[in-house]
Amino acid sequence: MDTLLLQQVINDQRKLFSKKDRGILRDFVYKKYYDTKQITVVSGVRRAGKSTLLLHFSDNFENFHFISFDDERFLHFDSDDFNLLLIEFKKNNNSNVIILDEVQNINNWERFVRRLYDEEYKIFISGSNAKLLSSELATHLTGRYFKKELYPFSFKEYLIFKGIDFKIIDTDTISQVLLNFDYYLENGGFPEFVKYNDSEYLQRIFEDIIYKDIIVRFNIRNVNNFKNLVTYLFNNFTKEFSYNSLADILGVSSTTSVREYISHLCESYLVFEIHKFDFSLKRQYLSNKKIYVIDNGLRNAVSFRLSPDKGKLLENLIFLELKRRFCEIYFYKTKNNYEIDFLVKNESFQIIQVCYDISSQTTRNREIRAIQSAMDELNINDSYLLTYNTRERLIYNNKLINIVPAWEWLLNNY
Repeated sequence: MDTLLLQQVINDQRKLFSKKDRGILRDFVYKKYYDTKQITVVSGVRRAGKSTLLLHFSDNFENFHFISFDDERFLHFDSDDFNLLLIEFKKNNNSNVIILDEVQNINNWERFVRRLYDEEYKIFISGSNAKLLSSELATHLTGRYFKKELYPFSFKEYLIFKGIDFKIIDTDTISQVLLNFDYYLENGGFPEFVKYNDSEYLQRIFEDIIYKDIIVRFNIRNVNNFKNLVTYLFNNFTKEFSYNSLADILGVSSTTSVREYISHLCESYLVFEIHKFDFSLKRQYLSNKKIYVIDNGLRNAVSFRLSPDKGKLLENLIFLELKRRFCEIYFYKTKNNYEIDFLVKNESFQIIQVCYDISSQTTRNREIRAIQSAMDELNINDSYLLTYNTRERLIYNNKLINIVPAWEWLLNNY
């Protein structure tokens, strides 16, 4: 790469990076990531706020080096140019802090990062592809990095961005929280969308992920089949499926393409796949799956809706919060075929059932029976039933069922 062009890119990007809107601090402990020798890796879907988070990290250092590889001027940058980049960095200042944004766009980036680490630089990395980052890190940087997956705003972060003090418990605040929850449930938490409320912005994010992050990067040949699958998944999120059933719907003879397509979607953080829990890992692997999507607003912006889908949207919202809380997430079917939305595992198992409205006695009985059945089978002593705005505590055979408003659960560490 031409040295003069590289200098220009470095200076242009540094100026833009420093002027970037700092938004809000995200809801986690920052110190763990910058006050350590370990490499900090920030991964997540496009436009979730990764660059802003890198800016927050940079605020803790008097000086630093920054470069983003998501720039068309790096089209011909290759691994041989990394040394030239380091030389140019050193000309600017003597900082040992280097921030590399969307680094997975360059081949052999992990070798350069390993070299920087060995030379005792403090390194921050961001990227939008889970597999590319994870596989290369595992190969060359095992045990040398912390990983932070970043999602669009949580409901708590959304309220902070809107300037709403949800910690004050009074009638006016709760009314305001519920009003904003209704909006958040439908429109999600992509930071720029929350700021500007532009539905076309969400469509552009979707198109960038589909075309730039998947179709081009993975050289998808049958684009129509791939797009048909995406359309189906976005319209049928939270539902069970099998690879065979999806292959039949798409009209393809093999499940291989279906598996690959879903893998690419997951790697780009557009969707998430979870398994039905089974004590047999083989049965668990072979069982049906469920798909959840990265953001309700994104889903609604690109999907055809015949109904409000509030139950599905609430279930998807709870799933995303469980992902933020680092849970191991499954769904579960009891022996008498009751379905549990989420069986989650941290130190122990917990049941989380989601139902938007349990005012109907039939619905209430169905959801509670499902929870009771699963608690008995799995020997779990407490569980949650998350609803729109119902609060109650039920005791069943010395086991506790907490019926809690979903917005309240989202704002607290239950």
